[in-house]
Amino acid sequence: MAQSFNRTEMLPALPPPISQRGAVKWMNENLLSSPLNIFLTVVGFAAIVLIIVSAFPWWANSVWNAGSLKECRDIVTASAGEGASGACWAYLRVWWGAVIFGHQYPVDERWRPILTFGLLFVALAPVLFAGQKRSLLIILGAVAAYSLLTLSLAAAPAVPFVLALLGIAALLVLSQVQPAKLLWFTLAFPPLCFWLLWGGSIWTPIVAMAGFAVLYFVFRAASPVIGLAPAAGAGLVAAVLWWLFAQGPIVENLDAILRVELLFVPSDEFGGFLLSTVIGITGITFSLPIGILLALGRQSDMPIVKMLCVIFIEAIRGVPLITLLFVAAFVLGFFLPPNSNFDLLLRVLILVTVFSAAYLAEVLRGSLAALPRGQYEAADALGLDYWRAQRLIILPQALKISIPAIVSSFIGLFKDTTLVTIVALYEPLKGITGLVRADVNWKGIYWEPYIFVGTIFFVFCFGMSRYSKYLEGKLKTDHR
Repeated sequence: MAQSFNRTEMLPALPPPISQRGAVKWMNENLLSSPLNIFLTVVGFAAIVLIIVSAFPWWANSVWNAGSLKECRDIVTASAGEGASGACWAYLRVWWGAVIFGHQYPVDERWRPILTFGLLFVALAPVLFAGQKRSLLIILGAVAAYSLLTLSLAAAPAVPFVLALLGIAALLVLSQVQPAKLLWFTLAFPPLCFWLLWGGSIWTPIVAMAGFAVLYFVFRAASPVIGLAPAAGAGLVAAVLWWLFAQGPIVENLDAILRVELLFVPSDEFGGFLLSTVIGITGITFSLPIGILLALGRQSDMPIVKMLCVIFIEAIRGVPLITLLFVAAFVLGFFLPPNSNFDLLLRVLILVTVFSAAYLAEVLRGSLAALPRGQYEAADALGLDYWRAQRLIILPQALKISIPAIVSSFIGLFKDTTLVTIVALYEPLKGITGLVRADVNWKGIYWEPYIFVGTIFFVFCFGMSRYSKYLEGKLKTDHR
């Protein structure tokens, strides 16, 4: 009689078939899943190979050290033969400073925007990666290395150089001990940025920021008595009075006691990516809160508030940005008092910000409308007032929904900074046409400057896009 056998141990799991794992599976699912996909894959691969084969000699014959375009071509001919072509990157040795900082920004002061750019990432780190000590360590460590290298190359004065490195080192330690405290540096960065870029007395941005403290204290003191909206108006009036009448005398008195200043650089000396970054970062920073207020105002039950927000949003969205820039440059001066000096860059910043805010308001209004009515009813059931309900329940969900659209608007805003060339501001593309290609030594150069500028724009925009994907994944709470 046959004896039965029972297995006493499990067989080890076998790996999946080669067609169901790794690169083969990915290719079968994404590139070779149907006859049409196979055809498109072959055509796309052939196109990529053709582009690489055609462009490779031009990249391989690149010249990095020459005094003119003619010298570049002579070097290519001598090394690769008659009729060969090659990229002439040697122009960067002459014009990189004008493309990055603008041709009028003082050379000896370039360490200031270099330091400001590094500190920008320190200010953004606690906002983008709140409480993540490892990410904060990586970012601040990279900023420290960047500052050490670039400030040395820019020949920064010894005192600012040492103070900058000590400050970054202190913030690096703080990020590992009490990372939440880094938000205080984020709040302090705007006046510090203004002082580093424009210069002048250090007391000017400090006293200007004190105006916001006046607004806050007046609002807190008046809101229990007259309500939130009137208290906000009273705080705004108090801040404006502070800026108009108190700021100047206070700055003069503080300068008389302790004078700390940098060389003043007027706005018309800004240019290149420095100008684009200032406009883009300012527009992104201020347009989001303004857009949130406009979106809430458009959904308000108060007819006057709703009507004003609708008129503002539709009026701004119905006009091209280039028209608003013309208004900022030429028309706005007719409405100002005689002999008034309203900085052109400040006018551009204001109109770019309100333009972006109007579009963001519609993005956020759509996300607010997408929330189920039950969320509003739940806030009412918890006994929350309007602002607490918005802060704790409604806006966090609406902002999460609209992250892709918000970041898309930010990317569009940053790229639209090139439009300021029409009001005689030297953004990067204006620097190429007005400076590089106008130089007789480099007359005829075409692809290289635009590739260089396009690469920097791509790095900025791609970085924002990837952070958007990271934030979406981090905030994803569904269970699909």
